[in-house]
Amino acid sequence: MAVLKVIELLASSEKGWEDATQAAVKTASKTVKEIRSVYIQDMSAVVKDNKVVEYRVNAKITFEVKN
Repeated sequence: MAVLKVIELLASSEKGWEDATQAAVKTASKTVKEIRSVYIQDMSAVVKDNKVVEYRVNAKITFEVKN
């Protein structure tokens, strides 16, 4: 039986929500091993001059805790 833990990260990108999700996983993988999944809880965007300039995600990352 595996023990799993969930951490929450906020990430952003100028390209899109998918890129922001990749950024969250990349950042988490620097200190967390055995990432199993990412769940996007919320998505939002920053708008300036009637144009989307930043995409943001609230990501929950699940990983296995090793004994």
